[in-house]
Amino acid sequence: MSHLLEAFSISLRMIVTGDPLVFSIALRTMLIASASTLVATILFVPLGCLIHFNSFKGKRFVVGFIQTMYSVPTVFVGMLVFLTVSRSGPLGFLGLLFSPSAIILGEIVLIAPIIIGLTVSALQGTGKKLEETATALGASKSTMILKVLSHAKYTMLTSVLMGFGRAVSEVGVAIMVGGNIAGYTRTLTTSIALGIGKGETASSIALGIILLFMAMVVSIIVNLLQHGGKK
Repeated sequence: MSHLLEAFSISLRMIVTGDPLVFSIALRTMLIASASTLVATILFVPLGCLIHFNSFKGKRFVVGFIQTMYSVPTVFVGMLVFLTVSRSGPLGFLGLLFSPSAIILGEIVLIAPIIIGLTVSALQGTGKKLEETATALGASKSTMILKVLSHAKYTMLTSVLMGFGRAVSEVGVAIMVGGNIAGYTRTLTTSIALGIGKGETASSIALGIILLFMAMVVSIIVNLLQHGGKK
């Protein structure tokens, strides 16, 4: 017990004094998760809108399948990306394996269902009544879409933040395609896993506190946006 308390005390000191190693790992994690979330947002928010605003055969099945992929295991995604970017894979010529770019690619794949599915849910949450009212008042389809998007902007932003939260806290993808290389692809989650295995309790606790803080910030912002969207 005394050893654990001592490790916790050292971890707090590392955070307060701005330990370069701890904060470099935290910054790298933030940059990788932010990049993957930005790209995923650009690609998949419009796709979610496209699914919602168009009727097609099998739409309910597509939406249901996307929603079941929310909790896809990160190691499964890591395996798929590894096979894709490895030397013998279709993207092997890019030389992405064991690089930050490979982690970003993996996290994009990982959070894609979350961003698509929650975007569709956000738009559905505005209710058909708003769409029908806008159309009944003579609004064109493009105007109606803009009105719905404006009404759902807070909940749509929530989907992006949920995607970021999933990206920043995952471990399977980062280990499998990043390689956990010190100073290059090592993230908060992979550092914690490695540190605990090596007995580096203090630094692992420090990294865990930072990771928990990030998760709490995302949770608070999501909560505020949800309340803001109900006003």
